[in-house]
Amino acid sequence: MTGTAAGRFNVLCIAQAGRLAHEAVILAASFRATNPGFAGRLIVAEPQPGPLWPGDPRLPAPVREMLQSLGAEVLPFENRHFGATYPYGNKIEGLAALPEGEPFVFFDTDTLFTGPLASVGFDFDRPSASMRRKGSWPVIELYGPGYGAIWASLYDRFGLDFASTLDLSQPDEYWERYLYFNAGWFFHRCPRAFGQRFVDYALAIRDDAPAELVCQSLDPWLDQVALPLVIHSFGGGRPGPALSGLDGDVTCHYRLLPLLYARESDRAVAVLEEVTAPNPVKKLLRDSEAIRRIVYQGKGRRIRAMFDRADLPRREQVIRNTIRRAGLWLR
Repeated sequence: MTGTAAGRFNVLCIAQAGRLAHEAVILAASFRATNPGFAGRLIVAEPQPGPLWPGDPRLPAPVREMLQSLGAEVLPFENRHFGATYPYGNKIEGLAALPEGEPFVFFDTDTLFTGPLASVGFDFDRPSASMRRKGSWPVIELYGPGYGAIWASLYDRFGLDFASTLDLSQPDEYWERYLYFNAGWFFHRCPRAFGQRFVDYALAIRDDAPAELVCQSLDPWLDQVALPLVIHSFGGGRPGPALSGLDGDVTCHYRLLPLLYARESDRAVAVLEEVTAPNPVKKLLRDSEAIRRIVYQGKGRRIRAMFDRADLPRREQVIRNTIRRAGLWLR
C-alpha cells in the first residue's frame, strides 16, 4: 500500500489552548496551501475538560473557527490515562478520535507542510516514525545496565523479538544501533488498533517498568520509549527512502520558531511567511508574542542572518545559546 496506491488517508494533529492553538493554525494553513487536492481529512484532535486537567484545555472559539475555515475538522477526545501531568500522552489517547480502520498519519502540531503528501510513499501496513532524533533516552549510568540490556528488557516485557530491530551497521552499545524514533510523525493502517496498543504499552512501562529502567526518567520520554515497541509489534521499523519527504521536502518539524529561522530551508521560511500573511490569520496569530515578534516584526530574519545553513553548529544547544545571547529567543 504505497505511493498513489495508498489511496485515501487522514492526517492528525493535537491542539489545545495555549501555544499549540497557534501552531495548529500554522499547520492547517500550510497544509491547505501545499495539499490542495488532498482526498482525506485533516483532523485536529482536542482534549476535553475532565479530572486530569486543572482547567479547560479546549481551543478558543476564534482558533476553532479559523481551523475550520482552513478545512480542518476539530474532534474531541477524553483523557483517561494522561493529561496535564503528561501532555505528551495526548498523541497516544488522541488516536481514539479517528475513524476505525482508516489509515492515518500523525504529525506534531509544530509541523510545517512544504510539499504534497501525495509524493510520500506510505506503506500503512508497515508503520514507521521520524528518525529526526537524538540519543536522548536511555541515559546510561556508570554502573547501570547498557543500551542493549535496557532495550532488550522492554522487548522481553511485551514478548517481542529484540534482535531483529538492531541496526548491525552501528557498533554495540551505541544508541543508534537500537530502534528509537522521534514521535513527531508516525502512521499505521488503523488508529484505533495502533492507539490502543500505544496506550497499553505506555501504561505498562509507566506503571510496571522492567527493573533495568529503575534509574531512567520517563518524563518526557515515555511516548518515545513505547513508540518503537508499538511499531515493531505491527511489523514496522525504520523508514525507507520512500518516506524521505517527511522531515525533508514535504514536511518540516521545526519545534520552535527561532530554530526554524536558524536552520530550516528557504522553502520552509517562505511557506511560513506566506501562509501567515493573510489578514484574518495575522489578526489571530499576533496574539502570540513569539509569532508577532519573530514572524511579523522580522526578528526571525535577524536570527536567520546569524547562521550559515551549510555549516550549522552540530549541537542544537549552541544554536539556542547564540540566539539567546542576541536577545531573540522566544517560544
